Amino acid sequence: MPISLQSLETLEFPKIREQLARHVAFSASRDLALLLLPSTDPYDVRRNQHLTSEARRILDDHPEMTIGGARDVRGAVGLARRGGTLEGSALLEIAGTLAGGRRLRAQILKLDTTTYAQLHELAIGLPNLPAIEDQITRAIGDDGGVLDSASPALGRLRAEVRIAYGRLQDRLQSMISSSQAESLQEPIITIRNGRYVVPVKASHRRNIRGLVHDQSASGATLYIEPLVIVELNNKWRELQFAEEQEVQRILAELSDIVGAEAAAIVAGVEALALIDLAFAKAKYSLSLRCVEPEIVDVPTNDTHPLFLSQARHPLLDQSKVVPIDLRLGGEFRMLLITGPNTGGKTVALKTAGLLALMAQAGLHIPAREPSRLPVFGKIFADIGDEQSIEQSLSTFSSHMTNIIRILRAIDGSTDDRRPTVGQVVQEQPKPATVEQPTLSQEELERLSNWRKVDPSEWAPLDAVFEEPQPALVLLDELGAGTDPVEGAALARAIIERLLDRGILGIATTHYAELKAFAYATPGVMNSSVEFNVETLAPTYRLTIGLPGRSNALAIATRLGLDPTLVDRARTTMAHEDSHVEDLLAGIHHEREAAAVELRRSEELRADAEKYRDRLAEEMRLFEERREAEWQAARDELDAEMREASSQIRRLRDEFRTVTLSRQWLEEAEKRLQSAKELAPTEMPGKPKVIAPPKPAEPTGPRPLQIGDTVLVRSVGLMGEILSIDEDERAADVQVGGFRMRAELAELQRQKGMPGGKAANDRRNDTRSSLPPTPDVSIDLDMRGWRAADVADRVERYLSDAYLAGLPLVRLIHGKGTGALRQVVRDMLKNNKLVASFNDASPADGGAGATVVRLIQQ
Repeated sequence: MPISLQSLETLEFPKIREQLARHVAFSASRDLALLLLPSTDPYDVRRNQHLTSEARRILDDHPEMTIGGARDVRGAVGLARRGGTLEGSALLEIAGTLAGGRRLRAQILKLDTTTYAQLHELAIGLPNLPAIEDQITRAIGDDGGVLDSASPALGRLRAEVRIAYGRLQDRLQSMISSSQAESLQEPIITIRNGRYVVPVKASHRRNIRGLVHDQSASGATLYIEPLVIVELNNKWRELQFAEEQEVQRILAELSDIVGAEAAAIVAGVEALALIDLAFAKAKYSLSLRCVEPEIVDVPTNDTHPLFLSQARHPLLDQSKVVPIDLRLGGEFRMLLITGPNTGGKTVALKTAGLLALMAQAGLHIPAREPSRLPVFGKIFADIGDEQSIEQSLSTFSSHMTNIIRILRAIDGSTDDRRPTVGQVVQEQPKPATVEQPTLSQEELERLSNWRKVDPSEWAPLDAVFEEPQPALVLLDELGAGTDPVEGAALARAIIERLLDRGILGIATTHYAELKAFAYATPGVMNSSVEFNVETLAPTYRLTIGLPGRSNALAIATRLGLDPTLVDRARTTMAHEDSHVEDLLAGIHHEREAAAVELRRSEELRADAEKYRDRLAEEMRLFEERREAEWQAARDELDAEMREASSQIRRLRDEFRTVTLSRQWLEEAEKRLQSAKELAPTEMPGKPKVIAPPKPAEPTGPRPLQIGDTVLVRSVGLMGEILSIDEDERAADVQVGGFRMRAELAELQRQKGMPGGKAANDRRNDTRSSLPPTPDVSIDLDMRGWRAADVADRVERYLSDAYLAGLPLVRLIHGKGTGALRQVVRDMLKNNKLVASFNDASPADGGAGATVVRLIQQ
């Protein structure tokens, strides 16, 4: 259902449209801005709000995006569709509009479809006719003239025109510089009737034969076209006519092309206008610091469907206007605003109604989040003094006339019809308090092009709404202008009727009886605008739940009225009035006490949150410190465990080496014994060999020397002394394939001279009887090993490599995170078989391998 024009005018919505129109980019969107009307369809309202939000996001994220050089070319396109020929400038405007629409289309379609869904829908309707753009720009220059390159014929004709013109000028120049120059009034060339002539003295008329085209006012000068240049002039003019015909042919051809795509171009212009209107709404939203309101349905619970947070009247100075918080619905449907004059009651009333109209027109509202509004099917407003001397209507009569109309509309009794769009623009009333926008006849015609509506299609202006949509009623100075008692009683009856109809309403009043009525009636809530008695100035703040006081006696006292007069006035007040004032005073005191307690509780809550945050920070630091200490202790324990494990593995390897040596000795003895059993005692046919006598042993044992063959009693193996340390009473002995250190007391010298043949033979016999050394590869591939397996397996490999006599080995551990490499390096530092270690060369693996040099045997 449409909102009545009277409500739009009363709430000054046309001024909002005028402000919005200042933000559009071209005339088509300006027409839409001036035609903007609130919708009563919740689906349309939500879509329009989302569209404005999308446009605002584009302005924030892509401020360079515009509609380009678009123009409202619908008139020119319509002429082309009817077969008319367009001027070059009009064609150039069409090309510019098509180019702007095409660029904007490409920019929008590149954006996220989910975020800019509605702009995507509009962008699809933008014109995308690059062929027409190209044909027009190739034929029409920037000045709107047809270019020589528009067609081969035009280029040829213009070249011939220039040649003919040059010949004509040359012939005329030769004439004015010849002997005939004395017959000329002036040596100049001029044009008359589109042909070149020379000014000839009237007295010398017979000296120059030609055609007279004009004469001066005095008759002293004749403008003659000499016969010698007539043919040149004729040729030049013929070529000019041919050129003009070719130009007209080109323009007609381009016009036909435009006319063939007239429907698409017009639709594109209208889509551009809708997008530009959305951009204008977004710019208007930015200028007023607006937010998108939540559009809600009227609930049945206690929530407020109309909830405005820090709302500001959009037509007031935004740097000075005082924001208000306003809510309506839920536990109360009628809000009664009281307070002194000029305190802001009417502004609060208009703010609620105007913001509702803006929201339903797809405009953001000057407020803060959260703010929400329902979609009102009807908005009625009776605001201001509309008394009329001509109609013999007093203030009271004017108010009552409007209220009667509102009540009849609510009850469904009216015969008014809503006017058409043309009537909306041309026949709107113009009250003295509202500045009516001035529109030219051309603008009115453009507005009428947007929508043609048959008046029979409109529903009655104030018809009862069938869908369950709420209505908003705004009544200023309810019951004023007549006897206070009767006015208050009448106001109570009107409020009760609105409550019975389930209407949401806001009313202002000065009557104390209505304050008490609102206090005692469910569904009605008191509110007030504040007034500072000390400064005798209003604060313009709206307080809901607290009725306002008249403050007349307080103000009079403050202004210096005799206190006895004030006391007498107070005593003459009716008992009910004084009781109401006392009640209001009590409510004020309770409200102030509650405000103090609320502030105190807020301070306590803030302190509690501060202590909570501090304790939480201390707990966090304690947890971090405990975690760090626990990690340090765990690392220290792990290091000690690794050291102990390394020592255990080293002792185990030493024991395994001794055991292995014993095994070699036992195996050697078994092989020697087997050889003796298999060998015959005497060879047949050979003489018996008699062993030489043994040399006499020295009378006394001599000290051990380097090179002596000794028996190491602790291991039961034979070896050769390599070095002797007299201080430690120990010696290094080469036993088989390994070297060991033993105390001198454990060594027993064997028979035979040091370095002699017997000793050498014995050593050779001993070595040849030992088992072979293990076959150990010089590379150990550790990639894929677990860290826990590294120490045991690497130390066993190093022991085998040492026994095999390898001078160095390469441990391949890979690069990776470096964890395996670090475990290997830590183990190598504590291994006694390792002389040194370092990274392999780049060719051998670099940091992914470690080269280990073993101690020499």
